[in-house]
Amino acid sequence: MTWLGDHLGDILGLTVRHIYLAGVPLILGLFIALPLGWLARRYKGLYPVLIIGTGLLYTIPSLALFIMLPFLLGTKILDPINVIIAMTIYTVALLVRTVADGLGSVPEEVNQSATAMGYQRVRRFMSVELPLAVPVISAGLRVAAVSNVSIVSVAALIGVEQLGSLFTDGFDRAFLEPIIVGVISCVALALLFDGAILGLTRLATPWQRAGEGSS
Repeated sequence: MTWLGDHLGDILGLTVRHIYLAGVPLILGLFIALPLGWLARRYKGLYPVLIIGTGLLYTIPSLALFIMLPFLLGTKILDPINVIIAMTIYTVALLVRTVADGLGSVPEEVNQSATAMGYQRVRRFMSVELPLAVPVISAGLRVAAVSNVSIVSVAALIGVEQLGSLFTDGFDRAFLEPIIVGVISCVALALLFDGAILGLTRLATPWQRAGEGSS
């Protein structure tokens, strides 16, 4: 506890950096996955290409990707942009299938009714399909959020500071307390992300809350 009290400011700083490195890619990945998932659902010929192609991105080892990106992008090895791009790639890999499945869960009769009411393709997507797909997309987003919090910590091995730095510091000095604090902090952060996504999902799906209240 003495170590924790002495380093509380440093831990808070690492936590903020971890939130940034895990959270920004989550948002970017979602915005990229939405049109890709829509294309996969809209055009059957693209479905296997997009789903398998993006899914394969997740098989790239994170440490290898963190090391390769500076050479591919011409950035410095410690530049946080490398981590953000890598985590965005992983987020897209997880979410494209989720978005496609979420849009596929919307009953076809609902789409036909919206079209009959004069909804054009883009308006129907934004006003009908996407809102109804939110629960499915949210489930995938929660998985991606937890995955991001976990994978970001690996970047400590190349010197990018965040909560994973507590692990490397503890291992280097054979000191257990920073490792324990790092593990607990990562779990707490993953729960925070998960709770935030659940809260936003409830706000975006008021009809579900109405259904819960009437049951």
